[in-house]
Amino acid sequence: MAEYDPNTRRAPLRPLVPHSGSYDGAAEAGGAGFEYDEATLHSLAREWRDLANEFRNDIKNAEAIARTQGPGLDYASEQNAKLVRSSGQTLADTLQQRADYCDSMADKFAAALGKYATAEDTHATEIGDSAKGII
Repeated sequence: MAEYDPNTRRAPLRPLVPHSGSYDGAAEAGGAGFEYDEATLHSLAREWRDLANEFRNDIKNAEAIARTQGPGLDYASEQNAKLVRSSGQTLADTLQQRADYCDSMADKFAAALGKYATAEDTHATEIGDSAKGII
């Protein structure tokens, strides 16, 4: 895929952002919503879970910032450390919200996988039942 070249100021031939309802640049014709195959659902669930884990790893670093102590016992050092601790706690809280969101997205894709498997089983049973009447 051609990337944007700042020297020519030309946009890439292919859009960088896929259209809605597509994943990996492949749009499917169909009704409202998204349609994914089983492999894509597994991949998306794994990617969201991995991203949640990355946020959780970052939370540990933010919590270290939230425990910052001033370099000295003077008023300025303590006030500076207080502001740094507040920023660290805010960062940790925000990262936790991001991790929770990613976990909920992973759970949604896992639930979709369950529905996908149920639909596959139902269709296989229906096909098997209809074939019995033919033979």
